[in-house]
Amino acid sequence: MLKLQNIEKQRFDDYIKNHKTKSHFLQSLSWGELCKVKKNLTPYYLGLVDENNNIVAATLLLQKNLPMNLCYLYAPRGFVIDYNKKELLQTFTKKIVEFAKNKKAIFIKIDPDIIKRSTNYLGEEKQNDNFNKIFNNIKSCGFKHQGYTKNFETMQPRYTFRIDLNQSIEEIEEHFSKTTKQRISKSLKLDTEVTIGTKKDIKEFYHLMTLTESRKDFISYNEDYYETLYEIFNGNKNTKATLFLGKINITKTVNSLEKKLKSINNQISILPIDNLSKSAKAKLNDLTKQKDNTLKEIEKYKTYKKDYGNEITLSAHMIIEYGDKAWVLYAGNHNILSETYVNYNTYFEHIKYCKNKGIKIYDQFGTIGDLSKDNPLIGLHEFKKKFGGDHVEFIGEWDYITKPIMYFIFTKLVPIYRNIIKNKSKRKLKNELKK
Repeated sequence: MLKLQNIEKQRFDDYIKNHKTKSHFLQSLSWGELCKVKKNLTPYYLGLVDENNNIVAATLLLQKNLPMNLCYLYAPRGFVIDYNKKELLQTFTKKIVEFAKNKKAIFIKIDPDIIKRSTNYLGEEKQNDNFNKIFNNIKSCGFKHQGYTKNFETMQPRYTFRIDLNQSIEEIEEHFSKTTKQRISKSLKLDTEVTIGTKKDIKEFYHLMTLTESRKDFISYNEDYYETLYEIFNGNKNTKATLFLGKINITKTVNSLEKKLKSINNQISILPIDNLSKSAKAKLNDLTKQKDNTLKEIEKYKTYKKDYGNEITLSAHMIIEYGDKAWVLYAGNHNILSETYVNYNTYFEHIKYCKNKGIKIYDQFGTIGDLSKDNPLIGLHEFKKKFGGDHVEFIGEWDYITKPIMYFIFTKLVPIYRNIIKNKSKRKLKNELKK
């Protein structure tokens, strides 16, 4: 007899972490506790246990309260179960539905970490042979598929890039685009460095996040959110949040450029200026341009030193580790010195870090499926694509509707009402500005 019960937190987290196929940080104890503290959601750590009290399936359910004492429940990247086992999935779903009805939930949402297909860096597509079976298994439980969205319309990204870290670091680097290799090389020649930060560096990380978000015209979280996330994920033995800080030391960079300038001058000095061949003249012109550009670079960095100090953090990334996977959850970059390509170097360093720690899957956490040139998000996609990972498409969201009328009101009518109010506010603001 299988029973659904609340599982002791650490036991739950150990089960999720060690699940062979469906371990995901969004199902972790740490994520549940963060959502409780910072997102005003109620987490439930539920497991289906057999007669010997062994867990055979589990899920983190997040409760979002709604007006009229109603709510909805969301299992991010859940359930943690073998979706090939139809009867087990149906039994688990039935138990979860009973739980949801007791909470007056109008629907249950899931978006399983199930790959529909993936495309590698060569453009070779690979289909999930079990996809149709799994799709029909979920459908048989009463869930309704919400469609194959192409951008970021869903709770979690339906597309991502993943790098298989079972490859050697040489193979991984070989799959980088040509420009990515060149930009990492240039960043290293400028003596940029990547260090691992601590809690005190959250302030700098947050500063770069705000700069990045302002460029993209949105603001997500405050500084306290990132600090709390860092504390919770590093306070749990199963999860880890690591800050990677890409920096430039102006003095070291200027010294490198001055060495380059000296080398250029030495090459110029050995040319027979009074009797130059055609090829020698071309070489002199090229060296002269290099010299002029290097002098301008040196002056530029000296100016930045006056304005920003000797050491500037240009890139800051937060990596989440859970089980044998890692996710690039957040990344912020400065508005200046993008030509140093510190961001590229930072990515490469935490790829190597994850590889050295024995991580198997490195997830860049979110991209798009609509690859049309006029998509404003295409730049994000192209950047992540340059690191040679597989473009992965997930199965998408599913809703189990327990209260059809209220579901229609909250998912269809309320969004329309909110858009009307939002548009009225915009028109009012424009009219006030005209006065």
